[in-house]
Amino acid sequence: TRTMTEFFGEYGTGKTQICHQISVNVQLPPEKGGLNGKAVYIDTEGTFRWERIEAMAKGQGLDPEQVMNNIYFIRAVNSDHQMAIVDELQEKIVEDPSIKLIVVDSVMAQFRADYTGRENLAARQQKLNKHLHQLTKLAEMYDIAVVITNQVMARPDMFYGDPTTAVGGHTLYHVPGIRLQVKRSRGNKRIARMIDAPHLPEGEVVFEITEEGVRDSQE
Repeated sequence: TRTMTEFFGEYGTGKTQICHQISVNVQLPPEKGGLNGKAVYIDTEGTFRWERIEAMAKGQGLDPEQVMNNIYFIRAVNSDHQMAIVDELQEKIVEDPSIKLIVVDSVMAQFRADYTGRENLAARQQKLNKHLHQLTKLAEMYDIAVVITNQVMARPDMFYGDPTTAVGGHTLYHVPGIRLQVKRSRGNKRIARMIDAPHLPEGEVVFEITEEGVRDSQE
């Protein structure tokens, strides 16, 4: 809580699955790693699935109906709408202090669609910066966890190491407090790598995407 966490990776690496899972897990009691809270889920790409929430709720031994009622789902249709939703969230949080998580999946999709071409880059980055600070402010003021997902692109100037990098430029590199890269592994396995966190060392963990949700790897 009180910070922004970014998960970035290629399509199909499990970023949306993680977002679904934390929207369920935030409702667990603290002794099980939750916050006894509700979630706000802002979907910008149309990837949210209620049936997945239901399966994950059952996997955690929770009542699916209740879990679904505790997720405020909003579909953002463009970048202005996305920002307007976050603007209005402050009122909603004051009204319902049990909101403990805000998810934006994915943060850049609408900005990339609305601002194409180099001539619009400066305007896009300015707006994106404002949006990220809107979210950070909510996290800090109300002790909330903010989780965003991000797309990646290949860097043609990279000859060694991983050529994939998160989109959004420096604006997005500097705002999130915690940044994790998610990669595909064999089968349903994925690797999450800690790229940047002020209080944690770099490292990685293998996890699996199962019918019941995101789980530690059994191997």
